[in-house]
Amino acid sequence: MSVSPFRLPDGFLLGTATAATQVEGGESGHDWAAFCALVPSPIRDGTTCLRACDHWNRMEEDVALQAELGCRIHRMGLEWSRLEPEEGRFDEAAFAHYRRELELLREAGILPMATLFHFSLPLWLARKGGFESGAAAEALERLADACAARLGDLVESWCTVNEPNVYAVKGWIEGAWPPGRKGDLRAAFRVMRNASLAHVAAQRALRRRLGPSARIGFAQHVRCFDPATRAPWDVLAARLLDRLFQAASTEAMATGRLSWPLGRGAPQGRGDFCDFLGLNYYATDRVRFSLRTGYRTEVPDGAPVNDLGWIIDAEGLARLARRFHARYRKPVWITENGTCDAADAFRGEYLAAHLAVCARLAAEGVPVERYYHWTLLDNFEWAEGESAPFGLVATDFATQRRTVRPSGRLFARIARTLRYDGPSVL
Repeated sequence: MSVSPFRLPDGFLLGTATAATQVEGGESGHDWAAFCALVPSPIRDGTTCLRACDHWNRMEEDVALQAELGCRIHRMGLEWSRLEPEEGRFDEAAFAHYRRELELLREAGILPMATLFHFSLPLWLARKGGFESGAAAEALERLADACAARLGDLVESWCTVNEPNVYAVKGWIEGAWPPGRKGDLRAAFRVMRNASLAHVAAQRALRRRLGPSARIGFAQHVRCFDPATRAPWDVLAARLLDRLFQAASTEAMATGRLSWPLGRGAPQGRGDFCDFLGLNYYATDRVRFSLRTGYRTEVPDGAPVNDLGWIIDAEGLARLARRFHARYRKPVWITENGTCDAADAFRGEYLAAHLAVCARLAAEGVPVERYYHWTLLDNFEWAEGESAPFGLVATDFATQRRTVRPSGRLFARIARTLRYDGPSVL
């Protein structure tokens, strides 16, 4: 990844993103804590989200780190099980804790985005079927109303639902996340459908409380699905995966309209249900199909990959940002982008390459306004546990010591100057 110097447009905002379950630690009232406790452990390294980064007790230190990195924005999660530990009962002490964190961010000059659902469900809701049953739509609407009433004066922007497509695939097709089901494609589409409808309900609740000036959206995981060859079966498989994985659920959240494979009609009504397009982008997939094995993704010889084997392709971000902006005509916010790199050997170049794409898109007239790096700290990376470091800041989980990486120092220089002066600074 050879990256030429570039300048980001004036007003472009850089910051970091985290999820409550992945950084806070200490909370056992959600389905991820129960999943981590299974024997044998379903987590790659046997760790648990009960430790994570102890951010719940170290938020002052972590906000100071964000300020040190030059962050102007931060996307944080609100742990649903802390705020609503029992159905219909809200914990005012938990809301007070989040108010204090939001105040610290504001005092540091950092604009906070709050995410309502980032993969973890309170146990009482998981036992009712969560997003598979549809019970979550009414519950998320209630949570959105409560959060807007108690935190709305401090939250600058809102993300209702994070990556419903990844959530459905990991939990109901791969079985790697709660509830640990494998191969249940029909249930996975039901989850995507219900999560999309929950976004619409939550967006309306936030709008009722906060008015037309509130900035509300969702974060969708997007990938380029490229055919491995020009064979028609590879081309068709790539297009089908794109439709099933991201196109249908993005349309449902943005407009309220359901289409195949999520259903038909607009149960919550049609409308304009996002103020920005939150794109979480990491990698491109190469898709090959055969009658014997079905579809599979593969890595071409010589393709750059990260520690998890994901293909690194900054141009994929350009293609997807152009496509989704052209379809929905909304500002584009990169709500997650980063890479797993334990040695910090290529994270700086990865960061520069993707920010260069943002600069080029802005010059083309695509309104890419923000970039939230995933992530601030090495954290509990779901099924990978503590074994997949994505942080600008390294975390020693045993001691909870934080150390800014060289890529973090590069991020800070770009965040403060909106410039990248070439590989000599890496």
